[in-house]
Amino acid sequence: MIFLALGVLVLAVFVGLGRRPLLALTHGRLITIGLAIVAAGVAAYDAARGGWIGGSILLTVAVWLVASSWPLAARRAIRAAPERPGRAEAASMLGVAPSAGRDEIEAAYRRLMLRVHPDTGGAPGLAAQLNAARAALLNVKPNRTSARQ
Repeated sequence: MIFLALGVLVLAVFVGLGRRPLLALTHGRLITIGLAIVAAGVAAYDAARGGWIGGSILLTVAVWLVASSWPLAARRAIRAAPERPGRAEAASMLGVAPSAGRDEIEAAYRRLMLRVHPDTGGAPGLAAQLNAARAALLNVKPNRTSARQ
């Protein structure tokens, strides 16, 4: 547990600092990184004394602090929807010809969405790509809230 806490401590420093020099960081981000380092250090000390529950909680707090110190633009980029693919790329994603009709596109979309929808254990990223491909082929705005339009 001590090595895990020390590893998280090192990871917190590297992730928190990012690629910019230390002096280029904002004060709030430096304070958050400092708190994460302190929480990871106390977690290591607590775990060394046998306090596994407290150490685990403090380690979780340290990881949360590091994640919350990421710049807002980076967090938004992670959640950003994929760009709309071209017609040929969208057709290959759905497994139809670029000149396919609406019914063929809808059938391929439904067949694939049943496999990759997040509610059935699929990946949200794949479902978003299928939504974007369908939108590109049918020239409609993609729906981000559900699989159906």
